[in-house]
Parts: sequence; C-alpha cells; structure tokens
Amino acid sequence: MATIDTSTPITVVSAPATTNTATADATTTTTTGIADNFQTFLTLLTTQLQNQNPLDPLDTNQFTQQLVQFAGVEQQLKSNDQLKTLVAMQKSAQSTEALIYVGQTVAVDGKTAKFDGSATWNLNAAKDTTTSTVSITNAAGVTVYSGNFALKAGDSSFVWDGKGNDGTQYPAGSYTLTATGKDTTGKTVAISTEVQGMVDSVDLTASPPLLSVQGNNYTTDQVKRVVRTVIPTTPDKDTTTDTTTPTT
Repeated sequence: MATIDTSTPITVVSAPATTNTATADATTTTTTGIADNFQTFLTLLTTQLQNQNPLDPLDTNQFTQQLVQFAGVEQQLKSNDQLKTLVAMQKSAQSTEALIYVGQTVAVDGKTAKFDGSATWNLNAAKDTTTSTVSITNAAGVTVYSGNFALKAGDSSFVWDGKGNDGTQYPAGSYTLTATGKDTTGKTVAISTEVQGMVDSVDLTASPPLLSVQGNNYTTDQVKRVVRTVIPTTPDKDTTTDTTTPTT
C-alpha cells in the first residue's frame, strides 16, 4: 500500500547560513626542483659577477633577461604557495559547513530511501500530471512495487508501507524510487525525487565532505532544505490539591 500526500505535514526551514571565517597560517615549506634551481642561479650569478673579467664583462642585455626570467619564476613559486593556502582555507570552510548538518533532518536530492516500517520520498512535478508511474526497486534492482497516480504540480509526499502489488511484505532495507509522468497531451512531465532523513555523520576525509543520510552519502550541495519536525505537546494538567481548611 502506498499513499500520496500533497499536504505539508512538516515545518520547513531554510538551511542555516554558513558564515565561515577560516584562517590559515602561512607555513614555510621547502620547495624543491625549480626553487633550488633559482637559488643555484643566484649563487652562480653572484659568483660570476664577483670573478668576471673586467676587460670582458657579462653582457648587460643577457644579464637583464636572465634576471627577468628568474624573477618571473620566483613570482610563480609565491603564487603556488598562496594557492595552497587558499585551497586549505576552502577545505576548512567546507568541513565547517558540513559539520553543522550533523543531527539535523535534511531533504536531499536522491532516489534511495531506507525502509524500516515505512519509507518516504518527496516528489516534485513540474506541472499537473494525469498519470504518474511510480516504481520501487530493491537493492538487487528487482521491482517490488509499481503504481499509477495523478500528481498536482509542486511538492507531494509518497509513503510506502513495504507491501508489493501482490501483497508481499518486503523486509527492511534500501529501496529506490523512480517516477515518470505525463500531462493531458501525453507529453512527459519531469518529476524530481528527494529523500529525507537525519545526518548521522560526516566524512571529512573526502573532498568535498560527505554527509551520511540513511546509509547513503551526499555532498552539501545536494541538501535542499533542513526540516524541523514539529511534535505537538499536550499541556500538563493542573493536579494541585488545595489542602487548606475552609473556615466556618
């Protein structure tokens, strides 16, 4: 049994702004290869100037050209060091941005959801559809459910209880949903899918960092929104007993 819910049962809030000010200390690194050649050139040039023949000195044009060439090399080396610093700052900012999602319930672009009693996908149709075919496959790629529905343009929720078309109750696991739609003229209507779940952890060793949602990994740019589920609360009843003795 599967149901389409076009209402919005949850309160949706925008993803928190990430104003990250990452600072990276410039580190002194020993540059090999071309940097060593540059230092060697300066040493040789200085030695040559000190020991040149006064009657046949170094050609001024050639000397100037060599200085310009190696000055350009030195600037390139400095630029490379600055680029390394910028990359380190960017990685730090990405890590900080990813960490704020831990423990948050998010909606991400995706088709695979974890089923454990029920599974929910968010669908978004570009326009009204007269017929939308929804198919669900298991981890082995076998279709376990298929159904036709009419969808309104915009967001809706598809909830699956784990039962196939023949009534078989499927076990907990990861299931993938695909949806295709057609309008009144028979033209195909694009239907995007999202999965919703809590961010369990963040893999900071990956670049960019990966968010773990229902056992699947997503990047932060796949997060569409952060969702806060509103749990209704019942006011506590006043159970205070008046123990005072009324006066006559």
